[in-house]
Amino acid sequence: MSARCYAPLLLAALAVCHSARAEPYLPASGAQVLERLPARLDPVQRELARLRADLAASPADLARATALAQRYIEQARRDGDPRYLGYAQAALAPWWNQPRTAAPAEVLVLRATLAQSTHDFGAALADLDEVLRRDGANAQAWLTRATILLVTGDYPAARASCARLLGRAPDLVLQTCLASVGSVSGQARASYRNLQRILAARPDAAVPLRAWAATLLGEMAERLGEHGAAEAHFRTAMQADPEDSYLQAAYADFLLERGRAPEVARLLAARTANDALLLRHALALQATRSPQAAQQRAVLRARFEAARRRGDTVHRREEARFALELAGDPREAVRLAKLNWAVQKEPADLRILAKAAAASGDADAARLVRDWLRRSRIEDRLLDAVPGARAA
Repeated sequence: MSARCYAPLLLAALAVCHSARAEPYLPASGAQVLERLPARLDPVQRELARLRADLAASPADLARATALAQRYIEQARRDGDPRYLGYAQAALAPWWNQPRTAAPAEVLVLRATLAQSTHDFGAALADLDEVLRRDGANAQAWLTRATILLVTGDYPAARASCARLLGRAPDLVLQTCLASVGSVSGQARASYRNLQRILAARPDAAVPLRAWAATLLGEMAERLGEHGAAEAHFRTAMQADPEDSYLQAAYADFLLERGRAPEVARLLAARTANDALLLRHALALQATRSPQAAQQRAVLRARFEAARRRGDTVHRREEARFALELAGDPREAVRLAKLNWAVQKEPADLRILAKAAAASGDADAARLVRDWLRRSRIEDRLLDAVPGARAA
């Protein structure tokens, strides 16, 4: 799960990076039964059923295929259910394995979005670069590229990609993209104030964009130590998009840091099918000494073990946190945190690396933390409480 991958698919949906934290499940055939749904479908499932029927009538129709794939990606972000990512790939099957130079641009952008969900950042960037070689004005490609570069810690390149959105995307998208980079590269206060001003001036912006910006503002305010403002931003985002799984996890983390575990237990009680949310629910139950805590720890451990058997490695941040905070195994936690850090470099990745380094006494991990703090100039009050994180 990742805020930095919480960036909009401008045309129809919202992009996924780690909000769905498992390898996408790809059906063996179109006839395979994936899930039996209630007779009366909710509006989302009715819409997906209609889009599936449209595509089934014309399986080679690119517009219908991309529309369905986009909606599946959006649903994966909202529910944190990785199966939807596999369904999105299946919708694009006629073009999925086409060479980069031959595949339609729409497919390449969606293929890049799905590749980033499994941490295949190199393939995702290659697809996006091909799109931009053909059409340098493709705003979605620039935004997705900026998101990946931000996640991997290449801030100058991420900022340059954000800048290419000028005149090609709504101003709120441009400014949220730039703020997301500035907030972790030594410009936190200025980035926060600018995004706050831009969001206030765009009350008519699309709800997903406003929720995205408000979530980022909440995270930025928390890192700056402005806890009251952070909570207000998170609540604004929750009002706009209460079902978003990334947002729920971010707000849950904020509440856990403030010692408000009972609120987290209530917030996430019905959302534990999502591994990232189950982790936070288990942490809340442990903090409240609930008799259900042991059961939730066992369920989470089993899910991580199943993921490892599948060769799924995108859970490492959450698994490191599980090892440190629930299993009491700092050596395993720091091992996983270092593996995770080699792939992605977000504030949450830095925090678990710093905490695991302090708990385990791993000097190499502590050096990685200090080096990144010097290099990035990130401002994060949450790191100040971690022993040795900012030592010279």
